[in-house]
Amino acid sequence: MRLNVYSMPKLMPRVLSLLFVASLLVLASGCSAPRTKPANVTDRTAGSSDEPAPAGYYRVKKGDTLARIAIDHGQSPKDVIAWNNLANPNQIEIGDLILIKPPAGSKPVAKPIAKPAVISAPDAPTPKAKEISKSDAKADVASEAVVAEPGIRLSQPAKGSVTGAYSETNKGIDIAGKLGDPVLAASGGKVVYAGNSLRGYGNLVIVKHDNTYLTAYAHNSKLLVKEGDTVTRGQKIAEMGDTDANAVKLHFELRVNGKPVNPQPYLQQ
Repeated sequence: MRLNVYSMPKLMPRVLSLLFVASLLVLASGCSAPRTKPANVTDRTAGSSDEPAPAGYYRVKKGDTLARIAIDHGQSPKDVIAWNNLANPNQIEIGDLILIKPPAGSKPVAKPIAKPAVISAPDAPTPKAKEISKSDAKADVASEAVVAEPGIRLSQPAKGSVTGAYSETNKGIDIAGKLGDPVLAASGGKVVYAGNSLRGYGNLVIVKHDNTYLTAYAHNSKLLVKEGDTVTRGQKIAEMGDTDANAVKLHFELRVNGKPVNPQPYLQQ
């Protein structure tokens, strides 16, 4: 093929286009070359979250919050923060160990109850075994039954019918009512939580009665107590509502050593 000087200007754009395409192919082939070494990915929780926690500690799992950890183990969130010297309780990480028992030397929450002195009646005759009547025997059986009953008796936390029974998923009972109905402390104790940071509970109050028992009152429209307050049995601590709920109700829980139990056997009618 012979080219003349008159055809060169017409061919120049095509030549330049071909050269441009060729250079792009070279660059593309260079960019698509496989890496000789993959990017490093560090798993900070690998293995640590599966290791068992030592006695008195809890190992943080995915989805945990400090408030949830504390309450599930029957403790005040403020106490757990103090025991672990946490500057920011919202920055716990998977695999962290959280102390969930009072450290050595800390003061107990509930003071031991002093036993009254036993005053014996002077010259009281000792009955013989054959002189014990049937009515006395029945009284002895009744006293043994009282001792075997639960260690705490609770008053009704709200008026209304039970619309949700205790189950593995409900972990308490639901009591129906109207917006603003009074919510009452089922027994005396100390308020260890009053807020709405626990998902699914709405405005929540938790009262610790001693080192074994605590009660929780959820979905309130208004809280009337704050953390650290001391409450008495039957005291109004909140008003019924529907926060984080599909209807106005009180969700009431009883926890024994941090574990939820059915509260109905403990409630006095």
